[in-house]
Amino acid sequence: MAPTEQLEIETKYDVDESVILPALHELPGVASVAQPVELDLVAVYYDTPDLDLAANKVTLRRRTGGEDDGWHVKFPVSSGERLEVHHPLGRSARSVPIAVVRTVRVHVRDHTLSPVVTLQTRRVVHRLLDADGAVLAELADDHVTATVEGSEPESWREWEVELVGGDKLLLEDAGELLKSAGARPAAGPSKLARALGGRVPAPDEWTMPKKPRTSDLFRAYAAAQVQAIHERDPEVRRDVPDSIHKFRVATRRLRSALATYRPVIDREAGDEIRAELKWLAGELGVARDAEVQREHFAAEVAEQPVELVMGRVAGRIDDHLRRVYKDGRAGALAALESPRYFRLLDTLDELIAKPPITDDDRKASKQISDLLHHDRKRMRKAVKRSEAAETVAEQDHELHEVRKAAKRLRYAAESAVPVLGDSGSVLAGSAEEVQEILGEHQDSVVSRDLLHHLALEVYADGGNPFTFGRLHATEEHRGNTSREAFYQLWPTLEF
Repeated sequence: MAPTEQLEIETKYDVDESVILPALHELPGVASVAQPVELDLVAVYYDTPDLDLAANKVTLRRRTGGEDDGWHVKFPVSSGERLEVHHPLGRSARSVPIAVVRTVRVHVRDHTLSPVVTLQTRRVVHRLLDADGAVLAELADDHVTATVEGSEPESWREWEVELVGGDKLLLEDAGELLKSAGARPAAGPSKLARALGGRVPAPDEWTMPKKPRTSDLFRAYAAAQVQAIHERDPEVRRDVPDSIHKFRVATRRLRSALATYRPVIDREAGDEIRAELKWLAGELGVARDAEVQREHFAAEVAEQPVELVMGRVAGRIDDHLRRVYKDGRAGALAALESPRYFRLLDTLDELIAKPPITDDDRKASKQISDLLHHDRKRMRKAVKRSEAAETVAEQDHELHEVRKAAKRLRYAAESAVPVLGDSGSVLAGSAEEVQEILGEHQDSVVSRDLLHHLALEVYADGGNPFTFGRLHATEEHRGNTSREAFYQLWPTLEF
């Protein structure tokens, strides 16, 4: 059975043993309350010896005795909301199945997972129904006993309200009713957090200074990209749409920042990380590029006049790109399971915690303009090389270099916004405009190579490659149009 996912929206309350549950049917929109259901739940929570999951507010448990027995992994989404991924119970009762481990790899890496807390809960579920009998929410009256490995058991009572078909207003109304009956907002975000208490490592507290140094701009921007990698990794493994793209963008942003901030971040250390990020982006890129091309060609072939589509054109292109995507995704997943990736994650954590700052680190307001000037100069040189190119192929190559330089400038300007304000945003927007136009150009170059390859295959098989040639001409026109658009735009931009 494949894993399932659901967004969990709930609130928790601490409550004394003597408190009586109020009349839930009096809540707005609630027509009745179903007969209560009593459950005896046993949940064993797993973590690393350093409690890496708990430190990142991620939980992994094996639960039995309820209506959703199985392995549950919960990721934080926002305040009061968590994404729950539910895997079948399976045969393993002592070790975490590998399919479950992979969902939390970005946090546990190659460290051992073992039981850290066992929760035994006597739960009474009260389902709140609307006039049609549909479930709006569930209130769980829980009597909990938590046993932490090596400690004495601890017991408490709590109420938990989880939305099912209702809205957040019902959650608010229920909270007011429960508090009026004697409940208090829960002391911790989860039963696990309460059981572990002060054992969970405190997160590093760092905020941007009011008058930042240049290294502070790097640290804030780099930390956001590392956080994005942590968030995207589980999504890539679950094949969430667009997750590979977002993951790869985070690696590119970080790699770009390490280049821009070389004057203040040790170059040797930074370049080693850049090399590893380039490797990772390359492993992710095969599947992502195939994903983009599939979507593009599906639309492009559909726009062709029916009488000009000779043979199984759309199907042949899609079959090829499906294979490329499948192989590329397998390669990406293999990379995400490799010790090389785990050590890169370790290095990124260290980069954010203790950036290797050089002696040239100064006030950002005095230094950031020089860094941006260097990236501007890099892009202007690439444009001049493209204008001087003697062949179309050389110009295509140089325009790709312009696009990469524009991306670096864009990311650098975005990182400088805390100091530059609107002028940083405007610069980033201009660089993004160049990036988008030349992105169309580069996509056309790659698409033409693919079409030429497939046309030769069709011809060799005795088929008619006419439509592939027509599509090639369309892509050539797209490339020429974007090239002309860039050279018209360039003189109007202030770089």
